[in-house]
Amino acid sequence: MKTKMNFKGMLLAAMMTMGVTAFAQDITGTGNADLDENYTQGFRLGFAVNGSLATGDYFDWGLGGDVRLQYDLSKKTSLTLTTGFTNLFAKDDIKDLGYIPAKLGFKAFVWEDRLYLLGEAGAAFAVTNDYDETSFIWAPGLGYAADPIDISIRYEGTNDFHTDQIALRIAYGFKL
Repeated sequence: MKTKMNFKGMLLAAMMTMGVTAFAQDITGTGNADLDENYTQGFRLGFAVNGSLATGDYFDWGLGGDVRLQYDLSKKTSLTLTTGFTNLFAKDDIKDLGYIPAKLGFKAFVWEDRLYLLGEAGAAFAVTNDYDETSFIWAPGLGYAADPIDISIRYEGTNDFHTDQIALRIAYGFKL
């Protein structure tokens, strides 16, 4: 278990470092579009459907939806706040698990303001079938955003739910 947690922590740290490194390289050049005086910071809101395959022994797959509020720090970087609902469908005689995630994240665009890396972390609150745990949740991901559609894939890990998942997110987003 300790080895698994160390690998997860290193993976999340690597994803966050790549995003910060990409941002740092962008702002050091001259004529940077990131510093364009016509660019205005702002908020975006996205609504998504998520489907996933569970990687643990207790659950097969998951289905959910989320709402993501994004604040653009620049053309290349954003902060995110994501919540929603995910239901993990159980194997055998185990009860399904439904939870509400609350995640903060950092998004860094690394190719043509479309392809991005995202790292999120927060809490997952179990709300169904007498599950009463709250777990740490973390999720590194890779996505492609083309206004108004955002498609991403992520690995989402939890400490206490005895499963992780690989999820596909398809979202519709717009500026506020």
